Amino acid sequence: MSNNVFPVPRLLRQLLNRLPFHTSVRTDRRLKMTRARHAQFVSFLQSSGYRTHNVDRYEQSLRRRRAVKGVLYWLSAVGASWIVLESAKALTLF
Repeated sequence: MSNNVFPVPRLLRQLLNRLPFHTSVRTDRRLKMTRARHAQFVSFLQSSGYRTHNVDRYEQSLRRRRAVKGVLYWLSAVGASWIVLESAKALTLF
């Protein structure tokens, strides 16, 4: 026996489950990049032994990967601008 006060008919429940809900990219990005965690949930996972590996090490690798990606982005931008400047200088000589 369910604890529902108002039971929902099966057909209506199936229709509601199939509705396309669009989650914004902004919300998803905020969830992935946030440093704040739900403390009670994290402590529950730790006490239940859900994760046996070191989560901090994994998070550090994600941060390093993000930093390397940013450095590569800026290096490629600087390299492209240097090529444009050198090309402009070469064209002014001729």
